Amino acid sequence: MTKMYSRISGTGRCLPERILTNADLAQMVDTSDEWIRTRTGIERRHIAAEDQTTTDLAEGAARQAMEVAGVAPGDIDFLVVGTTTPDVVFPNVGCLVQERLGIGGFAAFSLEAACSGFIYALSVADQFVSSGKARRALVIGAETLSRIIDWNDRSTCVIFGDGAGAVVLEPSDEPGIISTHLRADGQYKDLLYHPYGTSKKQQADDDEQPFLQMKGNEVFKVAVRRLESIVDETMATNNLERGSIDWLIPHQANLRIIQLTAKRLGMSMEKVIMTLRDHGNTSAASVPMALDVAVRDGRVNRGDLLLLEAFGGGFTWGSALIRY
Repeated sequence: MTKMYSRISGTGRCLPERILTNADLAQMVDTSDEWIRTRTGIERRHIAAEDQTTTDLAEGAARQAMEVAGVAPGDIDFLVVGTTTPDVVFPNVGCLVQERLGIGGFAAFSLEAACSGFIYALSVADQFVSSGKARRALVIGAETLSRIIDWNDRSTCVIFGDGAGAVVLEPSDEPGIISTHLRADGQYKDLLYHPYGTSKKQQADDDEQPFLQMKGNEVFKVAVRRLESIVDETMATNNLERGSIDWLIPHQANLRIIQLTAKRLGMSMEKVIMTLRDHGNTSAASVPMALDVAVRDGRVNRGDLLLLEAFGGGFTWGSALIRY
């Protein structure tokens, strides 16, 4: 019996119209364009309109990906969304996108793994498609992080942005998604988190504000070590040598982290897909949006070997080795 794989047949992205530049932020908090660029590599980010939701962005990215793949909504029979910022507690964003597309009757759900959400979602969808349990899967990473950012805190407000990216997975006789690797470690939960939710609500005497909390230096140290380990694991599992990857498509969190990961792989920065400057850190949306940018501008072509990786709050981290 021929082994079945899944492959990416289409990519898409959706960004809010509003652009917030470093110069704009300098009018809001004690910062400057130079301070932000030198520490993060970010120059601008997109911010959702007041009436724009995560589902709106996810739908836009999904429709683009389906158009590229040449499939109609009715051809999809599995849908998973990685997001930390759902519209509502329930229905989940997967169900909301399903309704927008006018389809139903199959599994549609969201999963929350912070910035690793898309990698986690891709791994789940790959299992369904490669096993024959789904024919075509829609995999989305979508966020409206601007909703949980303290715009008076320069340590976080300069970093994050909103957006969505999506891919369509279809079955293939040849390896597309070659391997995925998922990891987590909850002992670091206090380094990057949002303090309140539905079962833990803010009390009147709580000191913490209801915004994303991050200890940047500590997050950086752990992220570098964990991404190095997942890169090594991916390469060893697939018997690959340094320099054998055509393109690194990393989570767009911090320029220094990306540079260190590229060095670990023996890759020049010319072979790294970077959207950090224009998008900022869009959490679960960053990897699929970067992939879509590189496919559409012609850098990534069929047959290229790609390494996708991400690290996020939890902590969670993961990678996917893909033959595009």
